[in-house]
Amino acid sequence: MAAEKKVLHIEDNLENRILIRRLLVSENYNVFEAENARQALDILADTTPDLILMDINMPDVDGYALTAELKSRPDFYKIPIVAITANVMRGDREKVFKSGCDGYIEKPIDVDLFLEQIAKYFIQVH
Repeated sequence: MAAEKKVLHIEDNLENRILIRRLLVSENYNVFEAENARQALDILADTTPDLILMDINMPDVDGYALTAELKSRPDFYKIPIVAITANVMRGDREKVFKSGCDGYIEKPIDVDLFLEQIAKYFIQVH
């Protein structure tokens, strides 16, 4: 049996965390959740996920800054980080990739497409 895939979802909105958790758990992903950068860093001190799903608009430290910090660290730079964001104006996608994200998913997420979007990061990496 293959090892369970670990996903860290960083999102300040409870409803978004619940929806994404339900989708990921339905496909047997092991989901870790953080509602801000501090919680995410605490989780990362004990766990190395296979994928990080990053909300961009969070209080205190935003997803751009947290992504840049994680990508600068040798223990995390290889972990794919996918932005899940409502920032869909011209230039937002480029800003996401410039911060170090490996992917971009628009909110509201398409529940019929989401798991397929996530699965491709495991195919690319593993």
